[in-house]
Amino acid sequence: MRRADRLFQIIQILRRASRPATAADIAAELEVSQRTVYRDIADLIGQRVPVSGAAGFGYVLDEAFDMPPLMLTSDEIEAAILGAQWVAGRGDPVLAAAARDLIAKIAQVTPERLRPFIADPSIGTRPAWNLAPDAIDLTRVRAWIRSGRKIRIDYQDLKGETTGRVIWPVIVGFFDRARTLAAWCELRQDFRSFRTDRVIAAEFLDETYGCRPGELRFRWKRHMDERHAARMAALAAEARERG
Repeated sequence: MRRADRLFQIIQILRRASRPATAADIAAELEVSQRTVYRDIADLIGQRVPVSGAAGFGYVLDEAFDMPPLMLTSDEIEAAILGAQWVAGRGDPVLAAAARDLIAKIAQVTPERLRPFIADPSIGTRPAWNLAPDAIDLTRVRAWIRSGRKIRIDYQDLKGETTGRVIWPVIVGFFDRARTLAAWCELRQDFRSFRTDRVIAAEFLDETYGCRPGELRFRWKRHMDERHAARMAALAAEARERG
């Protein structure tokens, strides 16, 4: 890796880190020695990049620091294009169009030497097939998620039974065959996942659910973590019984 690329990668590592990044962490990711990292950090500081910290403690990048927004590496370009390809093939119509626009914008501002990574990528996603159509407007759903408002739906389950629910939408999940809406269900008083193709009718309410969307999302993530832990414990117990 060229030194200039390595300095850029160190900035990227510090930018995405949620805690001080140690020289050992940085060295392991870049596959260089810690001495090289110390030297590179000193060079960055000498170039007035606002890095603070010390050996043995770790380094952080000042949040106010900014670089030109599209100084992308070839790997970052391929990651962005791969993700955009997937969304273009499996997202709802608005997100799919946005993904195609994103690819065009990246191509427009990418240096000439890197454009082959967009025009002729070495990676790709398989075409979506048999994707169930949405029966609810996901563009509005995303807006209601961000504003913390409720939705009233009529929902048909696997048995074909329809129930009316008032839900607090949390997050939309995109899968190969269908899309799901995770939400707090007032009827069940618990988190539930609803396939968007099984929604019979939807009414977007102005009523908020009384907490910040981020708080509800945190509660949902904790719920999912607890479910996963319980499932793993049950599998381990079953394996012990068989063994």
